[in-house]
Amino acid sequence: MSMSSPATRADFEYLDRLDALGASRERFDLPEGEIYLDGNSLGAMPTHIPARIEKVLKQEWAQGLIRSWNDAEWYPAPQRTGAKIAALIGAQGHEVIVADSTSINLFKVLVAATRLRPGRSVILAEKGNFPTDVYIADGVAELTGSQLRCVEPDEILDALDEDVAIVSLTHVNFKSGKRYDMARITERAHAVGALVVWDLCHSAGAMPIALNGVNADFAVGCGYKYLNGGPGAPAFVFVAERHIPHIRQPLTGWHGHAKPFDFDHHFRPHPTIDRMLTGTAPQLGVLALEAALEVFDGVDLNLLREKSVALGDLFIRLCDEQLADLGIDLRSPRNGEERGSQVSLAHEQAYAVMQALIARGIVGDFRAPDILRFGFAPLYIRYVDIWDSVVALRAILEQKEWDRPEFLARKSVT
Repeated sequence: MSMSSPATRADFEYLDRLDALGASRERFDLPEGEIYLDGNSLGAMPTHIPARIEKVLKQEWAQGLIRSWNDAEWYPAPQRTGAKIAALIGAQGHEVIVADSTSINLFKVLVAATRLRPGRSVILAEKGNFPTDVYIADGVAELTGSQLRCVEPDEILDALDEDVAIVSLTHVNFKSGKRYDMARITERAHAVGALVVWDLCHSAGAMPIALNGVNADFAVGCGYKYLNGGPGAPAFVFVAERHIPHIRQPLTGWHGHAKPFDFDHHFRPHPTIDRMLTGTAPQLGVLALEAALEVFDGVDLNLLREKSVALGDLFIRLCDEQLADLGIDLRSPRNGEERGSQVSLAHEQAYAVMQALIARGIVGDFRAPDILRFGFAPLYIRYVDIWDSVVALRAILEQKEWDRPEFLARKSVT
């Protein structure tokens, strides 16, 4: 089916039969009859996770007890899991480690990066970034005597000058799905002597990333979106090999010490990426994330990206064809190369519309004030899911199905 030909549901079913990634859907435990388009917020559960966690609980913890730090190799799990993530983001295994949350890791790398650029006063970020990234950067600016400067996304390159110490950006915007040109921005930042910190929450596991290919400095990301590590899964941090010997992160806990079990009261940073650790790892979460990453075994990330773009393009095309004059506006880039693995639409009753979709078994999410987000995790989303979702959305809008008290009432988590 060409992008310009008439489309039917049968055409989309045909695309699923041709899909080289179609079999990967069986790696996930998905609710029967549900279309899950929210992997950009919380990834689906891989089918083998319950067995792994049961073994951890009933054997390694219940029976092995404290011996399992050694006997079950719990202790090096953050390093092992970091190496698996490194393969997905274009880094070397020893440059990535799993630790803490994205927010805490962002704090650590922003302070550490600022220390590498003494005499410079500006942390450059974008307006419209995920709020916690801005909150953390603002706190770091206050602590380090720097200035946080937020500009519009298309003003980033022009705002780079020799006052800028750090550029802190999210690779794919959480609300619009717009993807930055990582190579271009990193090159321009380096040209004026600045360092770049990339937030990969909405790109890791959804597309190939070439951190070392673009000469990136630092990156952080979460484990619970496209990496499918489960709710509250620990995050990861990348430090380019050239920076590891010089970086001084502010949360100097015992696991970041050169010899943690010497219990030395004088802190000496570990010579490796381990210096980015602080305290004891959330071990159940780390082990679940490590196991979850097995779903990427044998997956061609370029093929994954091709499917992601195709799903988004088809979704936008169907929205253009079926939702005209129904109050829907596209808020994501039309060009798939400028977009992550999500498409965002705007509607004045977006929250209620999304609740109506969820009631029909089509799960996306809402972002204030008026955004409907649809995430396309290529490992388990089918082409026919795109067709069925847009058809349902049209019915909801035409019939004003969203205009019900149960859909209009805001829940705690939106």
